[in-house]
Amino acid sequence: MEVFYELNKQTDLSLCLGFFDGVHQGHQVVIKNTVNYAKINGVKSALITFIEHPLCLLHGFDVHYISTLPQKLKLIEELGVDYVYILDFNRELAQKSAYGYLKDVLIENFQPKAITTGFNHYFGLNKQGNSEFLYNHQKEFGYKYFEIPPITYNNIVVSSSVIKNYLMNGDVYTANKLLDHKFSFKSVVQEGQKIGRTINFPTINLEYPLNMVKIPYGVYSVNVELKGQKYKAIANWGLKPTVNNTLNPTFEAHLLDFSQDVYGQPVSVEVNEFIRNEIKFLSVKELQKQIAKDILAIKEG
Repeated sequence: MEVFYELNKQTDLSLCLGFFDGVHQGHQVVIKNTVNYAKINGVKSALITFIEHPLCLLHGFDVHYISTLPQKLKLIEELGVDYVYILDFNRELAQKSAYGYLKDVLIENFQPKAITTGFNHYFGLNKQGNSEFLYNHQKEFGYKYFEIPPITYNNIVVSSSVIKNYLMNGDVYTANKLLDHKFSFKSVVQEGQKIGRTINFPTINLEYPLNMVKIPYGVYSVNVELKGQKYKAIANWGLKPTVNNTLNPTFEAHLLDFSQDVYGQPVSVEVNEFIRNEIKFLSVKELQKQIAKDILAIKEG
């Protein structure tokens, strides 16, 4: 898969449009339709997205993402896309009408054979462009348009905003089902206060990425990939009220069947599900007992 950060001439493409945060089940159908059309018709597939969500520029929002750009690109590549265009959503682009964007950007550069979007994709000044707009301009510009209808899981319409809400409310299990993969993040092992060692549950300390969706403070079942190996682990994300008075939250994980010093090592964390709220116990001994119960639940789960 080739990745471009500016426009260039690649004609006769099968295109798909969207921001694709999380590359969830709905996104996957959009992308697969694009790739399948390309394969059947002997052309290349391309996905067009943006570095930052348009809301950052249009409304000054501080957007938190389900996936980082490298994560998004990896998931897109696994679906077989040939080219990805990651554009800068700037003032000039924001002021373009839907017709101007279609004609001056998509048609001028790509002369697409097909365009695929989700049912709720909008583009152009004041959201002038939508599924109906793309359908109505097929003959004028010589492409075939595909609108992917809502994709549902257990009667829930899959969307990035819905998944974010589940994550922010701690229902990681449902969010993962809608994503069709695990909510995850990458970090580097930092040196902590080593309190876990004193209670026989050594942990690795990680910084939670600033620009990712924040899950609630609490205890989670996670998988930690470290040095090419994946381990089951229990993680606490929060302020550690029983043993710590700091106001700076930390994400620390106790890896099952693991006891190495790995400071400075990169890790990948998959969050499986929420186990319980973060609690201030009356004593460290009570905390130890609860952690032992939490670990047992993970082993049996």
